[in-house]
Amino acid sequence: MDYDITISGGGIAGLTAAAAFGASGFSVLCLDPAPPVTEAGDAGADLRTTAFLQPARNFLEDAGLWERLAPHAMPLEVMRIVDAGGPVPEPRVIKDFESADLSDLPFGWNLPNWLLRREMAARLDEMPNVDFRPGTGTKTLFTREGEARVGLSDGARVRTKLVVAADGRNSPMRQAAGIEVRTTRFGQKALAFAVTHAIPHCNVSTEIHRTGGPFTLVPLPDHDGCPCSAIVWMEEGPKADRLFKLDDATFEQEMSERSCHLFGPLKLASRRTLWPIIAQEADRLSAQRLALVAEAAHVVPPIGAQGLNMSLKDLAALRDLAVARPEGLGDQAMLDAYHRARIADIRARVAGITLLNKTSMLSNPTLRDARAKALDGLYTLKPVRKTLMQLGLGAR
Repeated sequence: MDYDITISGGGIAGLTAAAAFGASGFSVLCLDPAPPVTEAGDAGADLRTTAFLQPARNFLEDAGLWERLAPHAMPLEVMRIVDAGGPVPEPRVIKDFESADLSDLPFGWNLPNWLLRREMAARLDEMPNVDFRPGTGTKTLFTREGEARVGLSDGARVRTKLVVAADGRNSPMRQAAGIEVRTTRFGQKALAFAVTHAIPHCNVSTEIHRTGGPFTLVPLPDHDGCPCSAIVWMEEGPKADRLFKLDDATFEQEMSERSCHLFGPLKLASRRTLWPIIAQEADRLSAQRLALVAEAAHVVPPIGAQGLNMSLKDLAALRDLAVARPEGLGDQAMLDAYHRARIADIRARVAGITLLNKTSMLSNPTLRDARAKALDGLYTLKPVRKTLMQLGLGAR
């Protein structure tokens, strides 16, 4: 056997998986057709950010990643929800969900995706039992009861006990295994970029609802001496395309208005990127010698920092099963147990986030008024508010 585990995909989930399984003593091969872009200004850099929620920290510590990430992490201490669905773009309802209501820790920590790739790749470089091959992808999958054989883009073949598909929403390994997916299309796209602003964010993540989808500002460290935030701006596809093509000055004017001027005038601090918004879930999370994780298994709109944190729960479940019975790594019993451990939570969260996204898109004034009243009512009931925060952090 060439490797215990072969991971298809070197995005954030794939790199995290390689570090986690490597730290648990398994020999790991991690493959991705494109080298990670590790500087914000380089072509192809992922300018989105990832918020690791509270429960993720222990998993990242076990993988030897947290000590690398902590110096760059911006704590998220308050999640602010703003309803601005009235006739003009101004706040009607503002509610703060405070992490102090649950514990002494922040809700989570925010980091830029390009920086995550840099630090995670550096961690893999220092692990002797992990072989990370950026620039080499997976092409074919052949499985038998006792092993899997993976064909690589450079013509090589490797034998492995378990293949972990962390290769995205169009996963080649999932397709090779014949696993179907169910996809919901919202007709939305998301603009992702960074801004500076005059009013400090005070470690508050702010989600502003009007129509078309949420406009979310997530705290980043200061940029050139100014407060800085990452923005994900979700809109109906045609409007998002129009916004993407605007000159910087006009775009800054429109985004400042969409933010209800809560942070003063917003100034671009990065280029803009554009992403399609879908929800997707695989019919099964495993096949012979194959486990699906992250976007190969589930895709959700970027609401409530759920996407990657669901992925980390996949990885934690899979790692725990591997460590508990290493002699059965990749066998049918392990993979059936993995499917059972994760499928109900995944289906519930995909359905819940799909509903939240459709609610955020409302344009009918009566329905937008109902949304604002519902937010006010849910927040006022403290037990309900705490339960919602616990659910957001991953409690069942």
